[in-house]
Amino acid sequence: MTATQTPPVTGRTREGIAERLAQDLQDGYVVNLGVGIPLAVPKFIPAGVEVVLHAENGVLGLGPAPEGEGDVDLTDAGKQPITLMSGAAITDSAMSFAMIRGGHLDVTVLGALQVSAAGDLANWYVPGRNPAVGGAMDLVAGTPQVWVTMEHCDRTGRSKVVPECTMPLTGRACVTRVYTDLAVFHVVDGTLRLVECAPGVTPADVRAHTEAPYTEDLRS
Repeated sequence: MTATQTPPVTGRTREGIAERLAQDLQDGYVVNLGVGIPLAVPKFIPAGVEVVLHAENGVLGLGPAPEGEGDVDLTDAGKQPITLMSGAAITDSAMSFAMIRGGHLDVTVLGALQVSAAGDLANWYVPGRNPAVGGAMDLVAGTPQVWVTMEHCDRTGRSKVVPECTMPLTGRACVTRVYTDLAVFHVVDGTLRLVECAPGVTPADVRAHTEAPYTEDLRS
């Protein structure tokens, strides 16, 4: 039975994926958040861990989502309302992308359509829909750590962790970690490595729902 034929397994929710990733953020990190699941990360950053959040539309120091409508002039790159932390900076797009291209971010957190066994990323174009490149190509090229959050399988039950991406690439060998509803993978020396299964999910469940080859180095 292949990964496309197995019945679904209940793992983490979308917010649970964001919460699990937030546990790995380190004090002092400067982090860019993409749209989708990544936008839930701020509410789960552990107490005592100071993380500076960046949005490529020119915000450094994003705060939590506002209560109510908030300020209509303050949005993230996905046009969602935001607040600002004390000391936040607003810049033009050129300065924001200079931060990205200059290697001044520690982590980029992105959603994905596919991640390959070698850490290739496809997240900007679904055939038949309008393309939306955004800043993802700059982010994956300019950030040393690219962490992906996504559901393990698509709506048809097909694995999104694949031997090779079949959708147009955002970047090659750029992904360093993958957080899904079923598992956490690290990409080490161009090889996908399973390091953790979600609560209630077994290594056999992950194997049955993953098309890409990978090694196991599960934490005790």
